[in-house]
Amino acid sequence: MKLGCCYYPEHWSEEQWADDARRMAEMGLSLVRIGEFAWSRIEPEAGRYEWDWLDQAIETLSAAGLKIILGTPTATPPKWLVDQMPDMVAIDEHGRPRGFGSRRHYCFSHAGYREECKRIVTAMAERYGEHPALTTWQTDNEYGCHDTVLSFSNSAAAGFRSWLAQRYDNVQALNNAWGNVFWSMEYREFSEIDPPNLTVTEANPAHWLDYRRFASDQVANFNREQVDIIRACSTGCDITHNFMGFFTEFDHYDTARDIDIATWDSYPLGFLEQFWFDDADKRDYLRQGHPDIAAFHHDLYRGCSNGRWGVMEQQPGPVNWARYNPSPLPGMVKLWTLEAMAHGAEFTSYFRWRQAPFAQEQMHAGMLRPDGVDAPAAGEAREAARIIEEIGEQRMAQAPVALVFSYESAWVCDIQPQGQSFKYLELVYEWYSALRKLGLDVDIVSDKADLSNYKMIAIPTLPIVSEKLAELLQSLTCPILIGPRSGSKTRSFCIPDQLAPGVLQDLIPLKVTRVESLRDGATEPGDNFEISRWLEEIETDLAPEFALKDGRGVAFKKDHLRYVAAWPDRALLTQVLSRMADEADVAIAPLPKGLRIRRTATHMFAFNYSAQPIHFEQTGKTIDPAGVSITALGG
Repeated sequence: MKLGCCYYPEHWSEEQWADDARRMAEMGLSLVRIGEFAWSRIEPEAGRYEWDWLDQAIETLSAAGLKIILGTPTATPPKWLVDQMPDMVAIDEHGRPRGFGSRRHYCFSHAGYREECKRIVTAMAERYGEHPALTTWQTDNEYGCHDTVLSFSNSAAAGFRSWLAQRYDNVQALNNAWGNVFWSMEYREFSEIDPPNLTVTEANPAHWLDYRRFASDQVANFNREQVDIIRACSTGCDITHNFMGFFTEFDHYDTARDIDIATWDSYPLGFLEQFWFDDADKRDYLRQGHPDIAAFHHDLYRGCSNGRWGVMEQQPGPVNWARYNPSPLPGMVKLWTLEAMAHGAEFTSYFRWRQAPFAQEQMHAGMLRPDGVDAPAAGEAREAARIIEEIGEQRMAQAPVALVFSYESAWVCDIQPQGQSFKYLELVYEWYSALRKLGLDVDIVSDKADLSNYKMIAIPTLPIVSEKLAELLQSLTCPILIGPRSGSKTRSFCIPDQLAPGVLQDLIPLKVTRVESLRDGATEPGDNFEISRWLEEIETDLAPEFALKDGRGVAFKKDHLRYVAAWPDRALLTQVLSRMADEADVAIAPLPKGLRIRRTATHMFAFNYSAQPIHFEQTGKTIDPAGVSITALGG
């Protein structure tokens, strides 16, 4: 695995560049990402390019032996371009324009802006596409960051109408699919249909789902336009995009089909603070991040692009954007780096080289302080580079467990949650975490993936189940666990005629006749477990495998398939998954709190996310806080 950093030569005097490049190489870095926010310096006025500074920056970095990841600058259109076409900005759900003065202020659907993007990307690709120092292109930066996937502009409305006309044979077919007879919402022609914002109360959920699908397609199409230009001008270079953490606003599988290597931006401490984790987790993992945050995304993005993935931005110190921003525990930057390697990353790139003394991110730590002195992460990067060199190349081993992840499922649960605590990402994460606590390696895959090589399959929820997937699940013989709400909606967001779980009833004979959501603090007790948030009433002749104390079944089994008719707590999940592992002849090894493992083809890595030493019985080693133990397998 290679190491790199994100660098902004336009932020520093040219006299500093050579020394920065020398220090990067000395630290063990070999990759540098540049250019993704530099449009105003590349093209300060319409049609007037200034390449000299970028030419010199690339030559200086290359002279130090560094390879370049070059970003297209389309996440930050310059002021002159916004003034030239003011309607290119995105419009938020409340009808307000996303103004100039930060970043990501464009609408994916604006044809004029897309032409400008193709022009600047073409100019960059023609100039640098065959440069010997260039190894990878990055398209744009963090698609959708700051809630910018959904735009409600005139351009988006026009694009949506065209998208609907291609999807449905005629407007009556749309009316039937959406159920527009309800509340007299029927349309006479596609031109009458607006985006689903600014309605008096909630818009039709089918309308929302199609709008989410449309918006996701716009992201993929926007990305594809850049990829096509780069491929025509730059042979032998990989293309990537840097995705984000806990982000489901567009279908990453669709966008990743057009790139070579999926990358993501890893900020475990910020994510711990900003997302659903309880006070105990935020206290216990304050300076480490929850033990499954980084791994979850490593496994997710490895599954997005046929196994090729990396970390484009690795947190090196306190960030600037969370509610609270603690420093990592000493050793955590090294741990995060080696954990990426254990999950198959091709590279890890730290964000950023030097902390900026100006503008929005001046409180975001880097490898260096603003005065150029090493920050704590610099020493940890050197140590990580030494260990990577010492243990050599790592190849991924086949994981025994597949966990199915679906962006469309996230949209369905968000559009019509039925209970405000039913959060798709949280449910999937809890299932993933439960598997990891049992010492299992996991592949996260799409609902269209080939599942035939796995010993266990977990599907936390899949409201819309294709007949193709149902047939595949029926043909398999390995243990399969399917969670609540699965098969509860048709493709057009209606309740199936046969009720939930829809087409899955061919696999397991049960019917969901009613659902209820439970407010925070309300629970239904079972034997050694509790149900909260979501509970389904089941009609079936099957005897429940697990039931509440009042006799209501919450988990049912037929042959190799199980259905959980509730939001399972960790105790119930652990019991069910342990039974599945036993049936699949998959060895489990429940881990102490804060310890996680990952196996490659040749090594087992153990990571201590605890603030206390942990004795790891499998190896007989005691692992220090933020420590990593690496053991050769079979040796």
